[in-house]
Amino acid sequence: MKAALELISHPLCPYVQRAAIVLAEKGVDFRRRDIDLADKPAWFLALSPLGKVPLLRSEHGVLFESAVIAEYLDETLAPPLHPLDAFERARHRAWVEFASAVLNDIARFYNAADADAFEAQRQALRRRFEQLEAELGSGPWFADANFCLVDAAFAPVFRYWQVFERITDFGIFAGLSKVQRWRQALAMRPSVRHAAPADYRERLWQFIARRDSHLTTLLKQNSPAQLASAPAPLRLGS
Repeated sequence: MKAALELISHPLCPYVQRAAIVLAEKGVDFRRRDIDLADKPAWFLALSPLGKVPLLRSEHGVLFESAVIAEYLDETLAPPLHPLDAFERARHRAWVEFASAVLNDIARFYNAADADAFEAQRQALRRRFEQLEAELGSGPWFADANFCLVDAAFAPVFRYWQVFERITDFGIFAGLSKVQRWRQALAMRPSVRHAAPADYRERLWQFIARRDSHLTTLLKQNSPAQLASAPAPLRLGS
């Protein structure tokens, strides 16, 4: 039987991963349909007012924007992934927005054209994660014992670093024990592991290799074959 929900997606999109994680946490069967964002089909543009993924298509119609999709799923399906308290719920929504800001910083990081711009973005990201370190509790999740929508929002953030840290150690998480514990817990959660395709790392390397950025240069100093077999992040210099 055809799944009642269809997630229209792209293999590398972090916002798609957010929606996929929430769907998995809800235990809902859904169909995932990837499109080529470089050649968007007409049917997709007719459905997506912003021309972006993800879209969630159901018998009721189509929703766009990952935060909206996550909120809808949380309001209509158990178990709840938002706090019951109104203030805490609003605070969590604010940290979901913070996660989106971090994703924007990551885009500037991998697009930085030269070493100086790259270092500025590296430092900006480091400050973001220092802010997170100050906010996190005893774990393992953002809301301590309960997996929540903030966790779903940050999981794609940390997935980037599973790839980036095979290029070199950028020092982003050094000394941030709570953030490190959190990202490790997220990486092991089934909903997070299955939110991206098995070849995500190779796809992301190919994407970066086409950017003509400083990170592209660092990547090309270590071939994908070398990186794939590396047991730990490679260090360039001391």
